[in-house]
Amino acid sequence: MRTAANLERVSYEFAEDNYNEGVRYFEVRFAPQLVASLRSHSSEGKEHLNVQEVIMAVNAGLKRACVEANERRAAREAETFEPEPMYEYGIICCAMRSFPPCEYYDAFLEIHGDLSYERVCSLASETLVQCAIKCRDELSVPIVALDVAGAEEGFPNKVHKTAFDIAHENFLNKTVHAGEGFGPESIFQAIRDLHADRIGHGFHLFSVEKVTEGKSAEAKEEYVRKLIKHISDRRVNLEVCLTSNLGTMPGLQLKDHALKKMLEHGVSVTLNTDNRLVSDTTVSLELRKAVDTFDLTPKQLREIVVCGFKRSFFAGPYSAKRKYIRRVMDCYDAISEKHGVNDKFSDYMGSRGVDDRMQNWFPGSP
Repeated sequence: MRTAANLERVSYEFAEDNYNEGVRYFEVRFAPQLVASLRSHSSEGKEHLNVQEVIMAVNAGLKRACVEANERRAAREAETFEPEPMYEYGIICCAMRSFPPCEYYDAFLEIHGDLSYERVCSLASETLVQCAIKCRDELSVPIVALDVAGAEEGFPNKVHKTAFDIAHENFLNKTVHAGEGFGPESIFQAIRDLHADRIGHGFHLFSVEKVTEGKSAEAKEEYVRKLIKHISDRRVNLEVCLTSNLGTMPGLQLKDHALKKMLEHGVSVTLNTDNRLVSDTTVSLELRKAVDTFDLTPKQLREIVVCGFKRSFFAGPYSAKRKYIRRVMDCYDAISEKHGVNDKFSDYMGSRGVDDRMQNWFPGSP
């Protein structure tokens, strides 16, 4: 992924894979700075891409796939006279808590060698968000949010506060990887310091043993109780990634995943792939695992799927988002009615082949 043409192709194929699965809306997150190069530090013979050019190449591929998918959708509607939700997408730009070896970050560290590592990380995030806002406002790229990813322990969220303040002041949504490699306090730090609207993973929301504040067990339990109430009241969404968590947490069994407690406590959750390639998964497979493992009722599954659309960072105006969600819900309900889905969910799913179940149950999953 070192040239604009390759970036566009990879992005196009990513979107095609999602749309062909039945996904109607996705938000793809990536770190543009991992691909970009600083021209003065690039070797001859390479195509030099700055951060804006990386974003534009990715968007070109996503947009082309989206247009083609909607052309196919319009053709189906003309034949069946049954309206379908549009295919849509958004882009989330990822800052990094620490710098992996790459041309851009190596050069950035060299240029700012007189500053502390934390300050350089902060500066890199600030340059990213400024570029993202420009692409959104001046170039009409559907950049919908800023994220920060990478190892949590030893790389606190607060380092990136300035960048997220800039995003907040410019009406750019915020989602933050937190509560996966660190405890509940990292989740609250993301909300308090980075204005997080959503939390990536949030796995350790209930991990009282990972709380460092408070001296007594009772104080730690009270901290977690208050945090659960806080994110529930504010409907801060947790982007749950079942398969990815199994890969990053050796020894974890799916039946012990925190999703069970999240559902019991009424926390806002969505099911996500985190990464389709490394985890070798799809949205449909994530939903399938949740249904099988946690015995979800049709009502619970509908709530999770619809929540994906409701808590999305939809790029259009709110009125358009409401209409879009309404169409999604109508489509979902029509499919459920067509296939006689009721509270006997297990009987229904057990009586059909896997391919048929996925095609019929999840044709409009987020």
